[in-house]
Amino acid sequence: MDRTFFAIGCVLAFLAVAAGAFGAHALSARLSTDRLATFEIAVRYQLIHALALLGVAWATTRWGSAAIVAAGWLFMAGIVVFGGTLYALALGGPRWLGAVTPIGGLCFLAGWAALAWGALRA
Repeated sequence: MDRTFFAIGCVLAFLAVAAGAFGAHALSARLSTDRLATFEIAVRYQLIHALALLGVAWATTRWGSAAIVAAGWLFMAGIVVFGGTLYALALGGPRWLGAVTPIGGLCFLAGWAALAWGALRA
């Protein structure tokens, strides 16, 4: 799992940097200030949790518990749900996606809790 989480973290960090550059250069003149801010929040949380996946990859080699593996999957789910819905909302997606976004936030919170639990139980 360590290589899987590390590789996925790298790909997601790469995509976050690319999305950030796209937002700054291509979208800044096309989106309203509010939508651009929403896009930037998605980029920020994606990058933070992509880096967290690198930490999970390291933690699996050190402690290797099921909780740590769960943390990695929860971080990825959070990126997809939280980031995905915010990206879609920023680009004009349906407003009901805003009701789904907090599920991704809960995945992030659960991932951090699972990571802490796995480290403490090791």
